[in-house]
Amino acid sequence: MRILIKNTETDHSKKDILIEGNKITRIEEHIDTPVDKVIDGTRKAVVPGMFNGHTHAAMTLMRGYADDMPLMPWLEEKIWPLEAKLTEEDVYWGAKLACLEMIKTGTTTMVDMYHHFPATANAVDEMGIRCMITHAGFDFGKPDMVENYKKTVQSQLEKMAGYSDRINYALGPHAIYTVSADLLKWVADFARHNGLNIHTHLSETKGEVEDALKNFGMRPVHYLKKDGLLGPNLSLAHCLYLDDDEIKILADNGCQVVHNPASNLKLASGNKFRSADLKKAGVTVCLGTDGTCSGNNLDMYETMKLAALTGKVAWNDPTMWSAEETFAIATETVETVTGIKAGKIEEGYLADLSLVNLNVPEMTPNFNLISNLVYSANGNVVDTVICDGKVLMENRKVPGEEEIMEKAAQAAFNLVRR
Repeated sequence: MRILIKNTETDHSKKDILIEGNKITRIEEHIDTPVDKVIDGTRKAVVPGMFNGHTHAAMTLMRGYADDMPLMPWLEEKIWPLEAKLTEEDVYWGAKLACLEMIKTGTTTMVDMYHHFPATANAVDEMGIRCMITHAGFDFGKPDMVENYKKTVQSQLEKMAGYSDRINYALGPHAIYTVSADLLKWVADFARHNGLNIHTHLSETKGEVEDALKNFGMRPVHYLKKDGLLGPNLSLAHCLYLDDDEIKILADNGCQVVHNPASNLKLASGNKFRSADLKKAGVTVCLGTDGTCSGNNLDMYETMKLAALTGKVAWNDPTMWSAEETFAIATETVETVTGIKAGKIEEGYLADLSLVNLNVPEMTPNFNLISNLVYSANGNVVDTVICDGKVLMENRKVPGEEEIMEKAAQAAFNLVRR
């Protein structure tokens, strides 16, 4: 498939972009060559697809179900009991709804942690985006759950050959308060021997850190280090309560940290994310939406704005989280975390990109495209989405979107009734 995007805007210069197969092959002022499809980019800007570094896709079914609660009561009294009733069919439609929402708001890659792995994998495969899927791991110190998780992971990994190469498998131990040291050590070894990534939650609340000190005699990062999890294949969601030593350890081990401003704010987990200190130490910082039960949407444009504004006010520094830095964090970090060559509009990179409508009030005037995207826009400015060289949305229409919303809503209400 050869796609030619004509007359699109890149940094106030108009360019043509040629996509051949799944890669960007030429970016020039004028390209005249036979193609299968021409897309008019007039009054549209081309930008990389967004990277959602942490979410729980099928939790779209729980959007608005359990609002305005502290984290642990929210999990223990509302979320976990409802999740115990989830079927594979539920997760399939919830994940399809999540993919639809991400396509509509310009996200082409996500890192997902949830249950019923095949359902999410099938949904992502059909919808056409990329995903590093982790099977959420819990054992609560119970030996039978440890063995069950091991068998499940091994079985799922064997089935990966049946999915598109847009889907990568990773390990997802939920958190140090839900996963035993024995299972964490097994995850570290299994990931190392099979070349897999690991994704987990860490230091999301003050209580988590206090409990780690009480139960393990050490802070969370030290606990993961003891269990052998730290390395460049590890990404950590939240990390709101790191001390200087922990930041240095993460940097020394090449770990990545995913900031989730919407859920952090809504759950009142904290707002003083140490981005400047992490950056100075050399830790890659990414952005995520978290699940829609805690952040309520999957719009990475809104996430960029929240990260930038809360970062400035938390540290009383208007120079922090500049628009350019924030945009790069939301796009280019996909390569560091997942290893895929995406996140930039450059020749040789994967054709994972969006066309943004400039002919709308919030993008006018266009003194600075990146500033408008971070501070002014939301995902509704996205007009066209291409992932892996295939058009997933054009003129803000995704094939089958009405059915997906209808089926997902039915699944959500049936789940709550159960």
